Amino acid sequence: MDDFLIRAGAAGVGLALLAGPLGCLVVWRRMAYFGDTLAHSALLGVALGFLAGIDLNIGVVAVCLCIAVALTLLQEQRRLASDTLLGIVSHSTLSLGLIALAAMQTVRVDLLAYLFGDILAVTPTDLIAIWAGGAVVLGVLALIWRRLLALTVDEDLARVEGVPVRWIRLAFTLLIATTIALAMKIVGILLVTSLLIIPAATARRFARSPEMMAVLAALAGAASVLGGLAASLYADLPSGPAIVVTAAGLFLVGHLLPGARRG
Repeated sequence: MDDFLIRAGAAGVGLALLAGPLGCLVVWRRMAYFGDTLAHSALLGVALGFLAGIDLNIGVVAVCLCIAVALTLLQEQRRLASDTLLGIVSHSTLSLGLIALAAMQTVRVDLLAYLFGDILAVTPTDLIAIWAGGAVVLGVLALIWRRLLALTVDEDLARVEGVPVRWIRLAFTLLIATTIALAMKIVGILLVTSLLIIPAATARRFARSPEMMAVLAALAGAASVLGGLAASLYADLPSGPAIVVTAAGLFLVGHLLPGARRG
């Protein structure tokens, strides 16, 4: 097997192990559109990275974190409905990123690779970043897991019990932003939220505890990555969309199986 395929598989599985538990929380907290907004703003982070001459992942995380803080403050004011606010920010940041990249005359940017991913172009450096970054994200997630579950069940009760709600929420948002930065090269900005949501939704029907759902979501994500890579290799399909379609296929099969727990 060629080295680039091994790297692609290892990178995809590493991302799936990270996205599974994180995606469960996104599903439980009904933050899918929030994740989409952060993913779309990532393109603005790419433009910032090029303009400032810094690592693109740092630019993506910085912009996503700023957008997340701004959204948190704006949502607390309740002047606009959350879905309206997210829609405005999502499409505005994506458009600003596209305009900024198009205006750079001295930089040649493969927009399709950023929008839809190019897992087959993963380098050894990318692989190290994905696994090292993923380990850090999972470590932080493990530390705040119980408090995040408390927020998910009842935010007011969690606040009464002494959980620092705002800081835990911001930490979770930072974890999502980091995951988006790591996943950008694999499935792309437009599809990254799918890898968070679909495996978690697939696992939800079979899980009997939050931890079991997190493990099943990670396994479903890994299967989606490997299946999508196989489809990309043998059917000459774009890798990022193939991974997402495979994940959707697993979701459909899982919900057609008799006897599974309805979530």
